[in-house]
Amino acid sequence: MPKKPSKSPAGKGPRTPATKPAQVAAKRPKAVSKAASKATQDLSQERIVLALETIAAHLAAQGKPAVERESFERADAYVWHPDGRLAAVPRVSRVELFLLKGVDRMRDILMENTERFANGLPANNALLWGARGMGKSSLVKAAHASINADRKPADKLKLIEIHREDIETLPMLMEKLRDASFHFIVFIDDLSFDGNDASYKSLKAVLEGGIEGRPENVILYATSNRRHLLARDMIENERSTAINPGEAVEEKVSLSDRFGLWLGFHRCSQDEYLAMVRGYCSHFGIKVDDEALEREALEWSTTRGSRSGRVAWQFVQELAGRLGVRLTAK
Repeated sequence: MPKKPSKSPAGKGPRTPATKPAQVAAKRPKAVSKAASKATQDLSQERIVLALETIAAHLAAQGKPAVERESFERADAYVWHPDGRLAAVPRVSRVELFLLKGVDRMRDILMENTERFANGLPANNALLWGARGMGKSSLVKAAHASINADRKPADKLKLIEIHREDIETLPMLMEKLRDASFHFIVFIDDLSFDGNDASYKSLKAVLEGGIEGRPENVILYATSNRRHLLARDMIENERSTAINPGEAVEEKVSLSDRFGLWLGFHRCSQDEYLAMVRGYCSHFGIKVDDEALEREALEWSTTRGSRSGRVAWQFVQELAGRLGVRLTAK
């Protein structure tokens, strides 16, 4: 009797291998989907953090004022540093205005110009040039102190000194002072240019010619031993090498023309020199016989080879030290 064919497990056999791959295939996309979703979330968080940091940096930069008024209330004088810092000077090294002898005309002109500026009226930038040791720098500092003597704190002039080496940062200083409520004298001592120094162009742009120009609350006072601020060899080199010598020289000489006020200081006479010595001795209470004082003062100037306010002051320091007198006003 023939055997019945056994039931084929075809229903089970093919179904089993077909079902397992389907389940695996269904599981894999789910795992990949979770990983992708997590990566997307992490990336989004990083972008949000970065965006928030950028916004915070911009807000901090915008919220920080260019000039803090409180900083100018600390003192009447400051020194500018090229990193953008203004260092307060609690006590300015200066002499009293009445002790400056032999510069009466220059003193009166500078005082009038400074007082107009302090009162908000038009005034000129000033270049004090001429013989060394004749009180150019002393006159600027004394004029500033004299103008402030009877002024209220809110109306006082501020004196800011910028060093010759930092002239290129002058536009940055102007930007800091432009919106301040005070009036400023920007003081450049011993200004001159040598060699291929091109920083004078920054000064020219600030004095006149720039788009923004000089702020109305700022005036520039500079001292120099040279009237045109340039060495003679610089002018001669420009004349000899330029295609149009006249234009090349004009471009550099025009720097001095940007100062509306020129005050020339010349060597003092013997009488003016002795008047300076006597003025210092009287102010500081140094008692010496007049004939002896005159003789020693003239001998001192002869050994120094010049007569000037600086030489007179150096002699008075020598005399005071020898007599045991402290240089404090009587």
